[in-house]
Amino acid sequence: MLSNGELILRLILAAVLGSVIGFERERQSWAAGLRTHMLVCVSAALVMIVSAFGFADVLGRPNVVLDPSRIAAQVVSGIGFLGAGAILLRGEVIRGLTTAASVWSVAAIGLAVGAGLNTAAIAATIIILAILAGMKAIERRYIAVRLRRRVVLRVDRGALTLDSLRAVLGRGSERVKHFVVQQSEEAPECDDVVIGFARLPADEFAKACDLLRHAPGVRALREETESVDNGESAENGGNGGN
Repeated sequence: MLSNGELILRLILAAVLGSVIGFERERQSWAAGLRTHMLVCVSAALVMIVSAFGFADVLGRPNVVLDPSRIAAQVVSGIGFLGAGAILLRGEVIRGLTTAASVWSVAAIGLAVGAGLNTAAIAATIIILAILAGMKAIERRYIAVRLRRRVVLRVDRGALTLDSLRAVLGRGSERVKHFVVQQSEEAPECDDVVIGFARLPADEFAKACDLLRHAPGVRALREETESVDNGESAENGGNGGN
């Protein structure tokens, strides 16, 4: 059985290691941030301690068999429900996968601390932090660069709504990532409409622009294409971002 001092040290170590991962997520303004990761890590450590040492008083009794892995196994599967809450689907873009994975990872770190595998827990924390913080720059530079395409329209007041946009674009409306309508400051009788597309090839974007250009009430259309990094959108989503 653990001494009280060893038990407290393990829980504190779990909190510290969880905070290291959580701080990186908090810095990116994700829903599962510092406190969430600390709580998951400490709780997982406590579950592991209870699983391994919480039934010592019944050991040795007839027909009593202790399997310390059973409760810990439920953490591995059960933490997925918490991680699922960090995943968002916006249009065709999935955001939050990295944060969900980091929550699952700190649960594993907590289990390792609870089992007394401090070296493994610390090493895993360093590796996971390097993946979250270090690999992001590499991903932005070499992997996740893509094109963001959008159009800015000036239309007659109320001429373009979400329903009419679907009618104009047809199946192409499935590629619309965001649709913003606001009163034009330069022409009060008009609306300025911004339409962003997700992962739209150049030929389909040109076709969509041509359809919008000839839509009823459209006075002007401006195309915008820029290179952006995918950030958390394929894994992140994030509160915005992943």
